Amino acid sequence: MGLLFSRMFSSVFGNKEARILVLGLDNAGKTTILYRLQMGEVVSTIPTIGFNVETVQYNNIKFQVWDLGGQTSIRPYWRCYFPNTQAIIYVVDSSDTDRLVIAKEEFHAILEEEELRGAVVLIFANKQDLPGALDDAAITEALELHKIKNRQWSIFKTSAIKGEGLFEGLDWLSNTLKSGGG
Repeated sequence: MGLLFSRMFSSVFGNKEARILVLGLDNAGKTTILYRLQMGEVVSTIPTIGFNVETVQYNNIKFQVWDLGGQTSIRPYWRCYFPNTQAIIYVVDSSDTDRLVIAKEEFHAILEEEELRGAVVLIFANKQDLPGALDDAAITEALELHKIKNRQWSIFKTSAIKGEGLFEGLDWLSNTLKSGGG
């Protein structure tokens, strides 16, 4: 895999390339977000066993986006994809309050990984269109984002189905990567 990514961040016609991992528990909306960003439409999805990888061109940055399955049995394999990652998009189902503790534990485990030490973190508080969804402040508290001291991060309220908040998040991410974060 090393050769495949040796071109990361090389300048191609003035465009930057970035390797991004989309992580989160199963059913958080990762795949729906990926295809919404890539094709601009909602695609019906099934649980991801393994990964999806797509290139998303946005704001003069070519994002190579790896959407990894979120089931319990798959999470240990996430670390195989950590090397050479500039950014993480962590997707949380804001309406799934029963699993926020698990989401927080997985998130903080990711942040402790040595190979992700320099990665910028974008959190999508997804499924804002559902009744009972917690807002970004409540998700910030639930995930204990105040504990993140050593990297740039931001959280955005999103609805993958409606397409809300996704591009605002990508704007933040591309500006952060352009300014040298990550």
